[in-house]
Amino acid sequence: MLVSDAHRFLFVHVQKTGGVTIDGLLRPQLPDARSLDGLTRHARLEQVLAAEPALAAYWVAGVVRNPWARLLSWWSMVERFRDLAERGSPKAQAFLSGRGFLAVVAREYADFEAFVLRGTRERPRLRTPQLAYLATPTRRADFIGRQETFDADVAAIVEYLGLPPVARVPRDNASVARDHREAYTPQMRDRVAEVFADDVEAFGYTF
Repeated sequence: MLVSDAHRFLFVHVQKTGGVTIDGLLRPQLPDARSLDGLTRHARLEQVLAAEPALAAYWVAGVVRNPWARLLSWWSMVERFRDLAERGSPKAQAFLSGRGFLAVVAREYADFEAFVLRGTRERPRLRTPQLAYLATPTRRADFIGRQETFDADVAAIVEYLGLPPVARVPRDNASVARDHREAYTPQMRDRVAEVFADDVEAFGYTF
């Protein structure tokens, strides 16, 4: 997450929705940008407000993504680290030998099918709806952009903050673009629809 008290702004970072790019774009331009001690960069809005209730009065923004494409992007990150490790990258090898979430996932799930069918049952992080990151029982993000309209939505956030317009939005930590529909079996497709029913309903996503 990213907080700017001067701009009364809070960005909630949902995994695999372009948050690294947004953080990298905004943080250098917001001298007072900060995170909250004790919370991860992917902390939910509810966790952020529990830690610092005054932030409920700030303008809250976040980004979501088609849940089928999002899970494929998540798995592609695992594959990327595996490939780098196999090529002899010490950094990737050290990463995958650790206890981090992606390292555990890489060890426990052999392929994308296992990641979707087993992972969403065994790993709560993989089955948490994006809406759960951006809404509480009493508060919802004021602006929810979409990865599918990323450039325009980043421009809207930049404009709200009164920062100089961005000529070109960079793509940090991006996975290779793939048509997610080619990666799913019917069973996998239906599992994602079940797990992320809240996102499908809230944002109108379809396979």
